[in-house]
Amino acid sequence: MHVDVKSGLLSAATYFPTEHYNARQKPDDIQLIVVHAISLPPGHFGGNDVIDFFQGKLEIARHPYYAQLKEVRVSAHLFIRRDGSICQFVPFHLRAWHAGVSRFAARRDCNDFSIGIELEGTETAPYTEQQYQALNAVIIALGEAYPYLQHVPVVGHSDIAPVRKNDPGLGFCWEKLSASSRQR
Repeated sequence: MHVDVKSGLLSAATYFPTEHYNARQKPDDIQLIVVHAISLPPGHFGGNDVIDFFQGKLEIARHPYYAQLKEVRVSAHLFIRRDGSICQFVPFHLRAWHAGVSRFAARRDCNDFSIGIELEGTETAPYTEQQYQALNAVIIALGEAYPYLQHVPVVGHSDIAPVRKNDPGLGFCWEKLSASSRQR
């Protein structure tokens, strides 16, 4: 697995382009990797609803829960499914819309300086070994492509938006990040 620095794409990912991104003011100012959890509808795994959501194509009539997502425009750089397969929506040098109102250390708006990785899951269900393997491989590949990322923290959405968010949640085992993936 490797990252093509020119395109910002991960070789092991299937690319699903989205319009839910914008340019970073400083493309080399990535100081954080943020781990999230998502499943649509909540607690249901598989299918393409998360992909459709990040691409702005989610059919709101498909499920009652989706009514609240009608005007929501979000994305992530990556989405790691339960089987460890990886989808990419935004090249790494661009600004995905994953963090919302957020803060890390003294900096606000973490979308400006982070990479967002969504894991298919919930805040309470355990994640799969395949997801941990894929996440570790992604973090290592990012560090190889962008050496300055070898020393950035890996945090949860709950760490940068603690009042609003709980993900990746109690189901995420931080100890399963390898030492080379920058333990929290």
